[in-house]
Amino acid sequence: MFYYLFTYLDEAFNVPGAGVFQYITFRAAAAVITSLVISMLFGKRLIRLLNKKQVGETIRDLGLDGQMEKQGTPTMGGLIILGSILVPTLLFAKLDNIYIILMLFTTVWLGLIGFLDDYIKVFKKNKKGLAGKFKIYGQIVLGLVVGLVMYFNDSVVIREKIPVGTSVRVEGVSGQNSISRNFSKEAKKSTKTTIPFFKNNEADYSKILAFLGEGYEKWAFLIFIPIVILIITAVSNGANLTDGMDGLATGTSAIIGATLGILAWVSGNIIFADYLNIMYIPNTGELTIFISAFVGATIGFLWYNSFPAQVFMGDTGSLAIGGIIAVFAILIRKEFLIPVLCGIFLVESLSVIMQVSWFKYTKKKYGAGRRIFKMSPLHHHFQKMGYPEPKIVQRFFIVGIMLAVVTIITLKLR
Repeated sequence: MFYYLFTYLDEAFNVPGAGVFQYITFRAAAAVITSLVISMLFGKRLIRLLNKKQVGETIRDLGLDGQMEKQGTPTMGGLIILGSILVPTLLFAKLDNIYIILMLFTTVWLGLIGFLDDYIKVFKKNKKGLAGKFKIYGQIVLGLVVGLVMYFNDSVVIREKIPVGTSVRVEGVSGQNSISRNFSKEAKKSTKTTIPFFKNNEADYSKILAFLGEGYEKWAFLIFIPIVILIITAVSNGANLTDGMDGLATGTSAIIGATLGILAWVSGNIIFADYLNIMYIPNTGELTIFISAFVGATIGFLWYNSFPAQVFMGDTGSLAIGGIIAVFAILIRKEFLIPVLCGIFLVESLSVIMQVSWFKYTKKKYGAGRRIFKMSPLHHHFQKMGYPEPKIVQRFFIVGIMLAVVTIITLKLR
């Protein structure tokens, strides 16, 4: 909203300083500061309210050190994260940008699903919460919306690289009258995405259907949309599984969010996209404002969620932040970087899949189930080994930073 207000003041009355809202960098900085202030100031009030309403976490005794001390800690703190994302985005982003609209929808939709799950657990005293199939249905609906909009909306386009030695005129970039860059003048619809570590660095989903013959491109949505659904479901649930220690999911998500912000900035800026020889996606630079608010919200929440936690995010937060990360990566066409960037989520999910699968297999074969890990998800395995919770979380953060660096390096490592 501020963008439109100050643009009007600048154009109509030439108000000094109003033009600064034209710069994405300024609005991103304003968004991260605002989200930090909201999460830290209003977060404390919400924690007091949750305590007053006795919205406490019910802990199942798994024999972990210090686990039962967390009994009664306020949950549903994900509301702090959601509010700290939505308010700055509404204030500083261009609200007619299709990418911003999709991210706002993702935040609200998954936030509502997570809130319903927490509400059933806390107020209805049903430890199982919302049935797992309904969470999956909600994630599928989100995947359908994102996939269909990306495939059919005319605003979701890319600019192709043109042969070396040829240049085009691009008007009004970075305050200059014109600048010559190696991208096609016309933006076009495409199902191309980024493939890390390969020289060409791009792949087209539609090519999978090349065996259908002429006109196969029009059926690309049959491949694209299911992949979008799969990614959203996997990452959202991966974040949910990671949320098992104080600050673990929050801090890991902040690291991932900061990295995605860099990727969005370079992908949406024609100069950096040309220099790095990566896909240029018009209008995605605006996503930098949203992800800045996301990073500020997660860091602000970490203030209260770090060990010993004063509040838990619950599914209200964990489902939403996982879905936000997934959709954001898909929008900037970096979804195949998720296994690297979200390696923590991936390993946590795999540890659960391996544990359950091996237990069922050995129980069927030998009559007694056997385990690969002392406990899953993986962070509980290390806890069972005797490592203090803060040390496990900090080491996971270090691994997350290393994965973030590797992800950024893939822009040039091919």
